[in-house]
Amino acid sequence: MIRRPLGQPPMPLNGPRYNEFIVSPKVRVIDENGENLGVMYTREAMEQAQEVGLDLVEVSPNADPPVAKFLDVGKFKYEAQKKANLARKSQKTQEIKEIKMRPNIDDHDYATKMKKIFEFIEEGDKVKVTLRFRGRELAHGQLGMVVLQRVQQDAAEVAKVEQYPRMEGRQMLMVIAPK
Repeated sequence: MIRRPLGQPPMPLNGPRYNEFIVSPKVRVIDENGENLGVMYTREAMEQAQEVGLDLVEVSPNADPPVAKFLDVGKFKYEAQKKANLARKSQKTQEIKEIKMRPNIDDHDYATKMKKIFEFIEEGDKVKVTLRFRGRELAHGQLGMVVLQRVQQDAAEVAKVEQYPRMEGRQMLMVIAPK
């Protein structure tokens, strides 16, 4: 548990430090118009901010001395929250989609699977191509390798191989990702 010094107000739980929560004795001050007022004592800067009807908000606490700006704290927090939500919304998570094939796949079935692979790659997802062997097909591993190399060549324009073909039990796996 962090203890605060006696007589100090409680720290704000989230967001930037402002007004009496600023712990640095001196700060570099920027007014509401974006003009640099120079380095001054925190108390003096807080008084100037209150005269304008705004708060003194620490915008860059790691600088030496910390940079503080005349802002409305509520508005500043609201805009920061909006910006974070927009960034989170526009972020695309990359998923791994799986396409299953057999070593003796027919041309039409292969074309259908390739169409699906291209769709997944256009959406920005990785594709895991799985070739399942049954019974005696396992003795002819080279057939599976031929199919996966064909997939690799057909998708070479839009995708790169992230994980080259390898055997895992009764199946052969390969992962391709968008370029």
